[in-house]
Amino acid sequence: ELYRRGGSPPGPELDETMSRIENEAARMGLLVEDLLVLAALDEERPLRRSQVDLLAVAADTVRDAHVRSPHRTVSLTDFEPVTVSGDEHRLRQVTTNLVTNALQHTPTDARVTLRVSASENVAMLEVSDTGPGVPPEHAPHIFERLYRADPHRARSHGGAGLGLAIANSIVKAHGGRIELANTPGSGATFRVLLPLT
Repeated sequence: ELYRRGGSPPGPELDETMSRIENEAARMGLLVEDLLVLAALDEERPLRRSQVDLLAVAADTVRDAHVRSPHRTVSLTDFEPVTVSGDEHRLRQVTTNLVTNALQHTPTDARVTLRVSASENVAMLEVSDTGPGVPPEHAPHIFERLYRADPHRARSHGGAGLGLAIANSIVKAHGGRIELANTPGSGATFRVLLPLT
């Protein structure tokens, strides 16, 4: 910050170094936040439950994705109004983590689609992509903490291998589960199943 305020004379090499330091500091800040979320979930702290409009959460996530990645195709299709009892902030974190994961691990021309529906006693939120899918050898580990199927690629995007683990922990805290429906070469679908109230 001192450098940005003129503490040192500017130069291209110093600018690049400072930019890298700032990026790493931001990445480490996000990592600490993610670890704190996991610690809170591990302690089974009570959720701040209310009636949550899952369709509104999905629609907001799509709008946020358009702002962050305007060149990507992210859409909400096949939807119906669904209300669940849950912690709205945490459920937003689940949808954001799933969409961010899809955007980070697919080519720029891949589509990401969200769907919201309900059947019997279960609410369902799906995040699908048309990317390469998850390699079969990585699928059993995809929700493990700090697991990265491609560590070099994930590091270039700032990922620490916590996004899916956090999403999984949040969904479990809500009495639900996440399933991976995967077709290597044709994309992946993460299906969040939550109890209806």
